[in-house]
Amino acid sequence: YQLANAIQWSVFEERFTPLYSANKGRPAKPIRRMVGLLILKHLRNISDEQVVLGWSENVYYQYFCGEQTFAAGMPCEASELVHFRQRIGSEGMALILAESIRIQGEDKDEDKGEMIVDTTVQPKNITFPTDDKLRKKIIHQCKKIAQEEGIKLPRTYQRELKRLSYLQRFRRTREQRQQARKADKRILTIARNLVRQLKARLDEPGQERYRERIAPFERVLAQKKHDQDKVYSLHEPHVQCIAKGKAHVAYEFGTKVSFIIGKHSGIIYGALNIEKNDYDGHTLAAALEQFKALNGYRPRRVLADLGYRGRKTVQGVEVLTPDALKRASGSQRYRLRRAMHRRSNVEATVSYLKRCHRLARNFYKGVAGDHYNVLLVAAAASFARWMRAFLAFWAHVWRCVQGMWAKRGVFVGLETALQRLQRMCLCPQARIQCL
Repeated sequence: YQLANAIQWSVFEERFTPLYSANKGRPAKPIRRMVGLLILKHLRNISDEQVVLGWSENVYYQYFCGEQTFAAGMPCEASELVHFRQRIGSEGMALILAESIRIQGEDKDEDKGEMIVDTTVQPKNITFPTDDKLRKKIIHQCKKIAQEEGIKLPRTYQRELKRLSYLQRFRRTREQRQQARKADKRILTIARNLVRQLKARLDEPGQERYRERIAPFERVLAQKKHDQDKVYSLHEPHVQCIAKGKAHVAYEFGTKVSFIIGKHSGIIYGALNIEKNDYDGHTLAAALEQFKALNGYRPRRVLADLGYRGRKTVQGVEVLTPDALKRASGSQRYRLRRAMHRRSNVEATVSYLKRCHRLARNFYKGVAGDHYNVLLVAAAASFARWMRAFLAFWAHVWRCVQGMWAKRGVFVGLETALQRLQRMCLCPQARIQCL
C-alpha cells in the first residue's frame, strides 16, 4: 500500500502511452495495471498465471495496480503480460529499475560513489544438455515438421529408436558400453538421415519458412566434443556453458549477468545481461555505461574480485581487486582489506536474488527475455528493500512511542525519527503534526 503511493506511476504512462494506437484495435489495459503486475510477479516470486489469479483475490494487489475499489474478475490474460513485456522492451524494464533506485531517497548518499561489482550466471529454463537428448529431439522435430507440411518420409525409425533406447540404458560392463556406443552412433545416423530427407522434400517456400528452425539441427549434428560455441538447446540456441568454479555445480547453462550494488546501502544500481561468456573485466565498461544511464553519474571507485584482475581504471573509474593488497603497506593495507571484506556482501545479494526474485531460473524466451528478467529482478529487489526499510522505520517509531512513559530520553529519539520521516516524504506534513 505504501509502495504504491511512493512510485511515480505517471513516468510509466508518459513513456508507454506512445507505444499504443489511439484509434486501432481493442482498448488497451491500463498501463499502471500492467506495470504493477510485472513488479508484483518478481516481488513475490510467482508466475504470470499466479500473479493474475492473486490480483483477483488480493485487495492490496489491486490498490497497487491502481484500483480504488475491489474489482471482481481477472485483470488480464496471463499471455498479455508476455505481449506487454515485448511492447515496452528492455528500455521499459530499465525505466522500472530507475524508478526503484529513485525511491530509495537519502539511503543512496551512504555509498558516496563507492560501488561493488560482480558477475553471476542466470540459468536458462532448459534441461541438462546431452548429445543423446538433442539428437532424439531433432528426430521428433523432423517428424513434426513433416506432419505439418504433409510430407511422407521414407522411414520413421519408430521401432528401431525404441530398441536403441533400451541399449543405451546400461554401461556397466564392457559389452554394454560397446552396445551403447553403437546405439549412440546409430541414433546420430538416423537424425542426419531425417534432416537430409526433410530438406530434400520441402519446397522452396517451405525451406525458407523453416530455415531458422532447421539451422540448429545441423549445428548440433556437426558439432564435436571440444568445439566452441556449441548448441545446448534447440529452442534456446544462444545459451552458453559457463563455469564459475562452484563446488556443487561445475557448469551452468544460461547467460552471464553483471550487478553493481552500493558498498554500504546494498542498493542495486545496475543490472546488465551479457550475451556472451566474456572475461569479467571486459564486461565492466558496459556495466558502467548502464550505471551512468540509470543514475546520471559515474562511481568514483568499484570493488571487484579476482575475476576483474588486470583492470586498474575503466572509463576513469578506479577498480580495486584483492591483488592490490600486494602493493599496499601499513594503514593502506588495512583499509583495503576492510574494503575487500565489504565486497563479499555482494555474494549474499546474488544468493538473495536467486532465492527470492526469480534469478535462479529464467523462464523468459530468447535473448530479449534474458535482458527482461535481470532488469525486473533488480527492480523487485530494490522495491523489496524499500518496503523492509519502511517497516523497520515505523517499528522504531512505535518502540519510541511505547517507551515514552518509561524513559524521558525517548522523546529525543522520537523527534529524530519524525524529522527523518519528514525528509523522506513518506507521509504528509499534517500527518506528522498529528502524530
